[in-house]
Amino acid sequence: MVFSKSEVRMAIETRMYIDGQWVESSDGAQLDVINPATEEVIYQIPKAAPADLDRALAAADRSWREWREVDAWSRSSMLRHVADILRERAAEIARALTEEQGKTITESSGEVNAAADQFDWYADEARRIYGRMIDGHSREHRLMVIRQPVGPVAAFSPWNFPCLLSARKIAPALAAGCSIIVKPAEEAPRATLAIAEACAAAGVPAGLVNVVLGDPAQISAHLIQSPVIRKVSLTGSVPVGQQLLKLAAEGVKSISMELGGHAPVLVFEDADIAEAARICARGKFRNNGQVCICASRFYVQESVLDEFTSVFVDETAGMKIGNGADADTDLGPLSNLRRLEATEALVQNAVQQGARVAYGGKRPAGITKGYFYEPTVLTHTTAAMQIMNSEPFCPIAPITAFRDLEDGIQKANQSEYGLAGYIFTRNTRTAFLAAEQLDVGMVGINNLVIATAEIPFGGIKKSGFGREGGAEGIESYTVTKYINFKL
Repeated sequence: MVFSKSEVRMAIETRMYIDGQWVESSDGAQLDVINPATEEVIYQIPKAAPADLDRALAAADRSWREWREVDAWSRSSMLRHVADILRERAAEIARALTEEQGKTITESSGEVNAAADQFDWYADEARRIYGRMIDGHSREHRLMVIRQPVGPVAAFSPWNFPCLLSARKIAPALAAGCSIIVKPAEEAPRATLAIAEACAAAGVPAGLVNVVLGDPAQISAHLIQSPVIRKVSLTGSVPVGQQLLKLAAEGVKSISMELGGHAPVLVFEDADIAEAARICARGKFRNNGQVCICASRFYVQESVLDEFTSVFVDETAGMKIGNGADADTDLGPLSNLRRLEATEALVQNAVQQGARVAYGGKRPAGITKGYFYEPTVLTHTTAAMQIMNSEPFCPIAPITAFRDLEDGIQKANQSEYGLAGYIFTRNTRTAFLAAEQLDVGMVGINNLVIATAEIPFGGIKKSGFGREGGAEGIESYTVTKYINFKL
């Protein structure tokens, strides 16, 4: 389904949200938003000018000084209301998300509800920002530690989970008493704009949540270099993270970032091999592999390699490719032309170095429009291949063998990324040892579905630092203050 511009505006706003108002760019500049299933322009968004960013900065600076004085129970109630509104509008937001991003309507619906969970979770965490009293050397002194909001936040969210990842930043910022300026991906902005609508409808004061659209490099430099911004949050690529780190360092500003991953999967011979293969195939191709914690390197113990590969290929072959808006679609298009071309290059590189295509490996026959690519299974892959080293973010599953626990861990840890890792085994000892030895921030054992609002999400190495979600997620939106009171 493709909305006309007038229909889009009735459903979800496509303008920027600054200081409680929906606005076009002050200089009239616009960008196209394209449906990746049809390659059609579905509407246009404003491209923020410096004056628009300055207005957002002024609003964020003014509003947080009032918001930080609001009691935790009132902030909590407002966040809960946002969650309720998102759930009420889940079907509408999911349709927009699928049209812009390409994922299936089932996945889009799940993402919107997961975004609502973030607001629910932080509605509780708003009331749990604890300080402490400390006994000192003298009874004439009272030593206190309190946590206060860090201040205005600049947040940058990507196109692969545009609703959930914006919610992961907006919800804890508001819960902690901060204001926030969010720059969503220009490819898929409506989900973030829908969150802004929900915040406005829930009574969140003007200026606390601002959504700006346009050129990522221009916006990030302008916001981060402003003295108004006290904290930066990014979900994105390593090169973008490195650039934002440099900008934040110039102003000595707090920054947290999740920079993607290349998650290894270790399948041990004592696992339920057929079930593991089915879970891995379905998990690998969720959102077409465009998931930062997606299982993306499959290491299977030698004795069960053939069985695992056979079931994995059979499961993959049964997946239907098509427009994500169709209810029976398993795989929609890749989100943009860049990802399609990158996918083709990764397969070509692997095949040139000796990999074999067990399934897929090309654009699907009969589909002439859209950024579609077959789910692809590669065997005989080696550590030298690009697919085993670069974050793939595409529907390619490389499968290779390992000998024993030591060999498996060595191969799994060879990546410069360290976001997530997965283990399939029925042996408790193996599970514990492998989980402890994987160089990652998150581990799933006998399952690939590990992201949820109540857990700390984040990685190590080039996957970044800081955590979103869980009790830890609100910490980076606060600063610690020590008070020494002499009686």
